[in-house]
Amino acid sequence: MQKEMQKKLSGARFRWINEAMYTETGAHTYAMVQADPEIFAEYHRGFAEQARRWPENPIDAIIAQLRERSRVVVADLGCGEARLAAELGTQHAVHSFDLVAHNEHVTACNIANVPLDAGSVDVAVFCLALMGTDFMQFIREANRILRVGGELKIAEVVSRVADVDAFVGALEEQGFRLDRRRASKMFIMLDLTKISKHPAKLRAVPGLLKPCIYKRR
Repeated sequence: MQKEMQKKLSGARFRWINEAMYTETGAHTYAMVQADPEIFAEYHRGFAEQARRWPENPIDAIIAQLRERSRVVVADLGCGEARLAAELGTQHAVHSFDLVAHNEHVTACNIANVPLDAGSVDVAVFCLALMGTDFMQFIREANRILRVGGELKIAEVVSRVADVDAFVGALEEQGFRLDRRRASKMFIMLDLTKISKHPAKLRAVPGLLKPCIYKRR
C-alpha cells in the first residue's frame, strides 16, 4: 500500500513538472530548476519510466544515423542524460546542453542561448526537446550555431504536431530546408538543412506544437 501511494505521488509530481516545462518559457524553467535541481532529477525519473513503455525511442534512430557518419560536430540540445555523448563521444565531437548538468557530458543552460560560436556545428539535434512556450527561440539558436549546410534533426511526439506542413513552414522561415520527413505511430522525425541565417524578427505563429500533457489518473 505504501509503495503504491508513493508511486502515485511520484506520478503526480512528474505530471506537474512536465506541465510546467511545456507551458512556461525556457528562461522561466531554467531558473526554476537551477533553484531546485531535484525538480529536474524527478522529471527525468518520470520520463525514463514513460520511455520504458514506448515501442521505440527516437534517440536510438538518431544514434544509428550518426554512427554511419564520419566525424562531425554535434550539438545535442535538450539532451537529458546525454546518450548521444555517451554512445558517440569517441566518434564525434558532441556538445550536450540541458537545464541541469545531469552528468559530466552536460552543460547547464537555457538552450535558447548556448555557449557555442556561430557556425561552429555540423549537426543540431532536438530529440523530444522543443518544450516551453518559446521553443522557436531554440530553433533560432540552432540556426545560429549551425554552419550553412549543417543539419537540423528534430524528433517530436506525433500528437503535438497539429499541422505538419505549418510546422515545417515555420522552420523554413527560420532558414531551413526540409530534406526528409518520416513518422511512426508515436513520433515524427524531420531532417532539415540550414540554407540561410534566420530573419531578424520572429513571426508569431500560435499553435504550432501542442504541449505534451499527461492525463491525470
